[in-house]
Amino acid sequence: MAATPDPASRSEREHDLVLLGATGFTGRLTAEYLARNAPAGLRWALAGRNPEKLAGVRADLAAIDPALGELPLVTADSGDAASLAALAGSTRVVITTVGPYLEHGEPLVAACAAAGTDYVDLTGEPEFVDRMYLAHHETAERTGARIVHACGFDSIPHDLGAWYTVQQLQATGPVTVRGVVRASGTFSGGTFHSAMGATSRMKQTREAAKQRREVEKRPEGRRSRAVAGKPHRDGELGYYLLPLPTLDPMVVARSGAALDSYGPDFRYSHYIGTRTLRYAVGGMAGLVGIGVAAQVPPVRNLLKSRIKQGEGPSPARREKSWFTVDFIGEGDGRTIHTRVSGGDPGYGETSKMLAESALCLLHDDNPTTAGCVTTAQAMGENLTARLMAAGIRFETVEGQREG
Repeated sequence: MAATPDPASRSEREHDLVLLGATGFTGRLTAEYLARNAPAGLRWALAGRNPEKLAGVRADLAAIDPALGELPLVTADSGDAASLAALAGSTRVVITTVGPYLEHGEPLVAACAAAGTDYVDLTGEPEFVDRMYLAHHETAERTGARIVHACGFDSIPHDLGAWYTVQQLQATGPVTVRGVVRASGTFSGGTFHSAMGATSRMKQTREAAKQRREVEKRPEGRRSRAVAGKPHRDGELGYYLLPLPTLDPMVVARSGAALDSYGPDFRYSHYIGTRTLRYAVGGMAGLVGIGVAAQVPPVRNLLKSRIKQGEGPSPARREKSWFTVDFIGEGDGRTIHTRVSGGDPGYGETSKMLAESALCLLHDDNPTTAGCVTTAQAMGENLTARLMAAGIRFETVEGQREG
């Protein structure tokens, strides 16, 4: 059995934080956020496989803060296990934006779990998350590493939004929450490639989920479930709702299983909301079309070739983008309406969420956790406070009322 690293030895590591994938689209945005918002004295570094491109990113950061002209650069490749082991052993926390994670992510998770190094990513790939649990959760528990997936728009607004709703509701009996997401934004090439890859592997995704259910401990005397809803019109919100088959409800349900505050019987349903029936029908057709295209290799490969990784929307387009996630929580005969909202969901706010997650793990007095854990489980109250201070809104739209 591996020994748990001494916390003192972690503080003596060369870096506090390393950002892997700094030359990619979201990686650059995360680096820029850190350049503007990292606390004084943070010992951080940029990592990637191309030293020349890393130097170019560093030069751009120096225009924000001249002191960053000396920012350390670390050469590491997702295909080079030795370089990832060295990276994990040199830092307290790793941020990685290198996807698709199912293709490139596991060696770094393995390295961080073995080294007792905290890890955050922005994956939305359910199969990857489940396979990392199966392969590395026990090791991370032994070493004290916190492996926190989905620290971007997948799945922080939904996970922490449901957590916030439960805290406001304060029910003692069964609780049901439904989350309804609406957003305006565009995706990057990396996001598109990840989505197409995940959609093309539905059989493997179901198998990984089944294997995880067989070994994952369940809470005693409680249960927490993600419940697939049906298309309908929500009388509370006035939107037409379509079930959204993403990673988010699975993450929320795992938080519900881990935390007693979600009550003895917690159920969560996840939807996309539209104002008109026409948009709802169009959205359903779009989801079906993407699903069909992903199953046909020539069509899938053609679409992936048209949208290159490393590219994304312009600053002007991102400036106009926004998101809202409304939550309706019900318990003990009461109902509450809360909301999480912010700007550009895929990039501006995602880079903020990712960076603040890493800083929260580094600096805040969080609950004692280890292994593959959710954001709500590992740092719910502290991360929510950080994001609110950074401009993401968590609010009660309509207080509790009798149901």
